[in-house]
Amino acid sequence: MGLLDNRVAVITGAAQGIGLEIARGYLAEGARVVLGDINGEAAEKSAAELVAATPGAVAIGARCDVTSEEEVGALVNRATSEFDGLDVMVNNAGITRDATMRKMTLEDFRAVLDVHLVGSWLGTRAAGAVMRERKRGSIVNISSISGKVGMLGQTNYSSAKAGMVGLTKAAAKELAYLNVRVNAIQPGLIRTAMTEALREDIWQQKLSEIPMGRAAEPAEVASVALFLASDLSSYMTGTVLEVTGGRYM
Repeated sequence: MGLLDNRVAVITGAAQGIGLEIARGYLAEGARVVLGDINGEAAEKSAAELVAATPGAVAIGARCDVTSEEEVGALVNRATSEFDGLDVMVNNAGITRDATMRKMTLEDFRAVLDVHLVGSWLGTRAAGAVMRERKRGSIVNISSISGKVGMLGQTNYSSAKAGMVGLTKAAAKELAYLNVRVNAIQPGLIRTAMTEALREDIWQQKLSEIPMGRAAEPAEVASVALFLASDLSSYMTGTVLEVTGGRYM
């Protein structure tokens, strides 16, 4: 018996990185998973690879631009039509457009807020509409430690990730009486293709701020997302779990 047997999960930004690891973890625990990504071909390829690597797994990939109300709705509808339900929604899709505030364009500020904050709101609203009728469900928003402390050169990203915390808590209050839980995760320094592209001096500076002395692997965030999706966290809603190795505690 898996922690997510007979459950259906939708994950945005799931073609790679943290989203892909969350999908892998959910499949291993018995869920049927829809991987959404703005790169639809990559989502389909990742889904096929997960199915091939996990005996008995059921996963599909689909294009989804999370800034589009229609595409987010279509992604959720894909899960409900093909798998007859929706139990878990993970709002993970994200981008960065780093620059100091003096150099950042309004276009880049809005783009980051649209993907992270508006995208998470659209995902939470669409999933919540299905889950409220079923009287159960778990929504997991992937925020960031940047939303807690604010990062130099990330006024857009830090604003968006802080906004996701407010969204999580407000939505949790609206949906709690329907047995729909909404929680957030704030990852710190995670070893992904994006962070590994950092200059060595910047990487080392970030490592020096972490009491555990290392970056996390994407699977270490995925395990927390599994906990929040499962009944192990059945009495938790509106919470923000930091996965940071002790950074900024």
